[in-house]
Amino acid sequence: MTILDKIPFEIDTDDVLHQAHLTGVDDKITTQVGELAEAARQIARPKAVYDVLYLGDKTETTVTIGEVVFVSRILRINLDSVERVFPYVATCGKELEQIEPISSDMIIDYCLDIIKEMALRAALEHLSKHLKAKYALGRTSQMNPGSLEDWPITEQAKLFKLLGNVEELVGVRLTDSYLMIPAKSLSGIVFPTQVRFESCQLCRRENCPSRHAPFDPALAQRYGITE
Repeated sequence: MTILDKIPFEIDTDDVLHQAHLTGVDDKITTQVGELAEAARQIARPKAVYDVLYLGDKTETTVTIGEVVFVSRILRINLDSVERVFPYVATCGKELEQIEPISSDMIIDYCLDIIKEMALRAALEHLSKHLKAKYALGRTSQMNPGSLEDWPITEQAKLFKLLGNVEELVGVRLTDSYLMIPAKSLSGIVFPTQVRFESCQLCRRENCPSRHAPFDPALAQRYGITE
């Protein structure tokens, strides 16, 4: 088990304004966003925890990682020729939850949400670079519980089981409905691959703000997805 908790994180007010589509707003909003960014800069501690585990038994729709059996035909196919994987949880950090609202303006709340997203992205990028450097990995892909119907969010509890007391390790709690707190957290399994894989390629949901790749009908057919 490895914890990454010294992750560099810089916040630029202009970046926050740009991502919030607030470029060119009045000085009051700019000042408030600047104060928010400074408050976050003082306390933000994005984190990640991961483990290195080897694969066990496989069936047509299951794969055993460590001592935990995951049920997903797509995950099983993706790990067909893989020997070891890297389950992880990354988070913006619970510290950002402590920031007091600078104003009651919903725009400021939205900007805080963007800052948390930026912190999570910093944790994910740091984790990716760390794994590739430490384990001499080439191309990698990942899957996340709940990103596809084939691997539902209920499987998130199994991933947390692999990593032990995640709340104690990096401050992320799993609710009874399998959601993570802080909300700007992500769990998944990183695995080496020869061909890039994105869950979005198998998802027909249109206008998804989290989409990273277009739906690929040919790939969906190869995975046996017909609807």
